[in-house]
Amino acid sequence: MSGRPPFPPFTAATAAQKARMAEDAWNSRDPAKVALAYTEDSVWRNRAEFLKGRAEIEAFLTRKWARELDYRLIKEVWTHGENRIAVRFAYEWRDDSGHWFRSYGNENWEFSEEGLMRRRFASINDLPIAESERKYHWPLGRRPDDHPGLSDLGL
Repeated sequence: MSGRPPFPPFTAATAAQKARMAEDAWNSRDPAKVALAYTEDSVWRNRAEFLKGRAEIEAFLTRKWARELDYRLIKEVWTHGENRIAVRFAYEWRDDSGHWFRSYGNENWEFSEEGLMRRRFASINDLPIAESERKYHWPLGRRPDDHPGLSDLGL
């Protein structure tokens, strides 16, 4: 089967693997690379924005990472089912004025048989933080394997 493993139905281990793969891709901040994890006709709700298809997803991510600088993300599986995974996440970023934020949220994902995400619904809240309150200090890119996750950080 072609596509993007792991494929549904998900186990606890494969759901965690899928969430880490998504986290790693988003931490690359490469909109074209990230968009390939979604079906051609993928449907999103991100906050109050509704998107359909890879081209809109890629354009959205390009805008997002032009605005959210020094972006670092951690995802954690909340629950999983047949072809669905629910994750919670937190990411830290700064704006072009140097103000830091931690954005918290939940995502509901639905996957095709090929392991591509066909639906993503995200609810997100932003919390202004002082630079001294940041918890994510790894170099930009993939979170190191030994870096604490959300639960370990008390988030």
